[in-house]
Amino acid sequence: MSIVVEHEKRRKEILEKALDVFMDEGFEDATFQKIADRCGITRTTLYIYFKHKKEIFNYSIKLLLLKVEEDIQRIRSDTGLNSVEKITKVLLDILRRLEENRRLLLVILDYLLHLSKTGASPETRIRRRTLRLRHILSSMVIEGIKAGELNPVNIKTADDYLYSFIEAAIFQLVIMKPETVGNLREAVVFAVRQFTRKKDA
Repeated sequence: MSIVVEHEKRRKEILEKALDVFMDEGFEDATFQKIADRCGITRTTLYIYFKHKKEIFNYSIKLLLLKVEEDIQRIRSDTGLNSVEKITKVLLDILRRLEENRRLLLVILDYLLHLSKTGASPETRIRRRTLRLRHILSSMVIEGIKAGELNPVNIKTADDYLYSFIEAAIFQLVIMKPETVGNLREAVVFAVRQFTRKKDA
């Protein structure tokens, strides 16, 4: 068990150093050798943990999404919260995770720009990575409507609307580079309240 834990710990340490290389060199110019050098190990040792730089990059994204999903499941299982509170808390938690992972977002943007230059479709990659998250948001809206806590709405429209806050946060953090996305937090709280079903007088 301790070998597995040590292996995973080392992989995460490599990820941190690799992010530095991606930030300094850009995704395209970052090489496996440069990552090994930054980690103070040989390429052969690096191969024990990752097969190539794309795997390192994908693993970084996977870890972020796993953390987001764990947060979401914890919030969804909180019986003390109603649907509006759950959706609000989930979105605010995602914004916090994005703020904490600003460096990774910058690398992802660089990678997507690289894809565009090669003629590949970034949209397909983004949709594949975010499909589960969007599905979770849709499910939460459906649960809220069934519980009578949210107004009946078009689920796809509601999902696009809620997800747009995540996209706005990514844009602000990567392009505008503020310290936080506090303005979006207030907007999220206001926006989700608009879904609240008014009780009949």
